[in-house]
Amino acid sequence: MKLIRFGEAGKEKPGLELENGKRIDVSEFIKDYDETFFQYGGLNDLKMRLNTSEFNECPEVSADMRLGPPLARPSKLVCVGLNYASHAAETGMEVPAEPVLFFKATSSIVGPNDDVIIPLNSKKTDWEVELAVVIEKKASYISKEEAMDYVAGYVLHNDYSERAFQLEGTGQWVKGKSCDTFAPLGPCMVTKDEIQNPHDLKLWLKVNGELLQNSNTSDFIFDIPHVVSYISQYMTLLPGDVISTGTPFGVGMGFNPPRYLKAGDVVELGIEGLGTSKQHAIAYS
Repeated sequence: MKLIRFGEAGKEKPGLELENGKRIDVSEFIKDYDETFFQYGGLNDLKMRLNTSEFNECPEVSADMRLGPPLARPSKLVCVGLNYASHAAETGMEVPAEPVLFFKATSSIVGPNDDVIIPLNSKKTDWEVELAVVIEKKASYISKEEAMDYVAGYVLHNDYSERAFQLEGTGQWVKGKSCDTFAPLGPCMVTKDEIQNPHDLKLWLKVNGELLQNSNTSDFIFDIPHVVSYISQYMTLLPGDVISTGTPFGVGMGFNPPRYLKAGDVVELGIEGLGTSKQHAIAYS
């Protein structure tokens, strides 16, 4: 299934995108795609209802309706840094011996095609196409072998970063990752049964039509079971939480000279099986 949320920012309703591309409103049956939904078997309930007559009566969502993030604000958005061998090489950093973790504030989450706001005093706003994993049930101290049982599905994420905020001065990653609009998610959350192998997905990103990131999740240093299990040793993952698994080579800071976003730039990105998104960069005002 492909879960979507649609409507005005802050007032999104839950929906589904069907195999034929039609989008339907399921708010009559589902309150929202939040922690409670995942915790109490909401995905299974949706699957059982999907081909019933009551679902055939669901209103259609117009193609030009705004899409919000496909998940209601989760308790956590945990990110893994330097998780592609090629990206570690372009940044000049050593391949990590264990996953590098940081948080993005959940207030940075926006819809897939919402504008990205270049922060006040920013000179180094950068892009990062990433595969994000959505957790289905509470996970604490789980093994690698059982980790995939805790995965609900996957979502496209652009992990925007302000490199000066992140790496200069006191060098706090969360500070450079959590600005408003820095976490567009979507267009949809795709359930894991629809993705045959999440470790062999093409992912790409363009700026103003120029292909800058073009890679495959096969370049992971730490695979999804490793990452989910590892994080669960240090914090409890709750239903609906999001783990972003890192970005491949081709980020702005990796070029010589570096390249960063300016107002008017257009960023497009996608992952095989998860759809595409587009953000227009605007200046803070």
